[in-house]
Amino acid sequence: MASKKSALINPTNGNVIEDIKSWSSEQIDASIRLADSAFDEWSCVSFQSRSERMILAADLLAERCEELAVMMAEEMGKPVTQGRAEVQKCIFVCRYYAENAEAQLADELLIDGDQRSWLCYRPLGAVLAVMPWNFPLWQVFRFAAPTLMAGNVALLKHASNVPRCAQAIDDIFCDARFPRGVFQSMLISSDQVAEVIADERVKAVTLTGSTPAGRNVAALAGNHLKKSVLELGGSDPFIVLADADVELAAQTAVNSRLINCGQSCIAAKRFIVVESVVAEFTALVVGLMTRQQVGDPLDDATEVGPMARVDLRDELHDQVKRSVEAGAELLIGGEIPDDPGAFYPPTVLTSVRSGMPAYDEELFGPVASIIAVTDEKHAIQVANDTPFGLGATVFTRNATRGQMLARDQLDAGTCVVNAMVASNPMLPFGGIKQSGYGRELGPLGIKEFVNAKTVTVGAK
Repeated sequence: MASKKSALINPTNGNVIEDIKSWSSEQIDASIRLADSAFDEWSCVSFQSRSERMILAADLLAERCEELAVMMAEEMGKPVTQGRAEVQKCIFVCRYYAENAEAQLADELLIDGDQRSWLCYRPLGAVLAVMPWNFPLWQVFRFAAPTLMAGNVALLKHASNVPRCAQAIDDIFCDARFPRGVFQSMLISSDQVAEVIADERVKAVTLTGSTPAGRNVAALAGNHLKKSVLELGGSDPFIVLADADVELAAQTAVNSRLINCGQSCIAAKRFIVVESVVAEFTALVVGLMTRQQVGDPLDDATEVGPMARVDLRDELHDQVKRSVEAGAELLIGGEIPDDPGAFYPPTVLTSVRSGMPAYDEELFGPVASIIAVTDEKHAIQVANDTPFGLGATVFTRNATRGQMLARDQLDAGTCVVNAMVASNPMLPFGGIKQSGYGRELGPLGIKEFVNAKTVTVGAK
């Protein structure tokens, strides 16, 4: 397949940063060949040696934190304060797996008698990661740290609007003395992903992205009988019960909705509030959303930067307009500013109900949809009334009751009580339904791309 060119555009001002040329089929083949060769060596390297390199990668992330934060701001609009926090999270995941991978993948003795049987975890080979732009460092490192520590090698197809971030990650692993070919960023288009998945030297694939993209990758992987892990979209419910600390709930709701300009799969999106406290909650949310500082992501005072691309902003605006036309009430925001760039104001919709985009679809931007419900039972029903199942939140002063609802009633891969849904390197993370399958992070994440091999030694 011939290479293609695309323009890298700064979402803050609309200026072209540079033109990016995707790889040719010959370059793709050379990269896969290098990865396949590197696996033979890397799979035999000791955990201690892998760990030393991963810790060095963490140290390099710390050294380059500021330049990485600026790079994210320029490529996809993330405020530098949030970019610095993202780098710190990448450091955390590198150190976590550097310190825990060997124990997590230790042989497990299952039968100890005349016949002895073990469960052993062995790496698979080259794993392709198709990663999104919204957390351009974190999404990659949360895949790469466990994958490389398990003895696999990694091929990265990053989003087309963050090529410099992709190269920066490549540079970190190179400078951390990982052998050549163990981690490679591939400048390829979405159309070229099928070519990589089809290659017999590529053993598995993981994707973080939209549900349609997940379906395509899952079909390709299934056709070639290759393991896949998918972390897809979400329309996460945020339940506020009658006994909740409404002020805490409102502050958490705004923080969750506006982080990364609302462009997060696990950001709370549907705020499901019991009628007795909905007026108080709505007033607090509107006040907090109104006071958010929108502006240049390179300014430390900025809390909400631009969206990543103008087309994504326009798609979000269309969802808001269609929701209002269907009966939703627009309290604040909802208008595209005259300024250049991909900005969209913090927006609050109320009177949201089934049949509106604000209820049925994922709104990937700074828009809060408030849904009034009669009671707890109604709240759970609305929360689960979605094709997605990534995260869910419930606020109540009865922590025991909240834990029960999170454990037994809410349909999602991650459920929290009185806090914001967030991924943590120590905890398994992933979704159900159309939010994907498989788990990343924690002790489960490192076992997704290994051969769980049973080894038995019979009696003499």
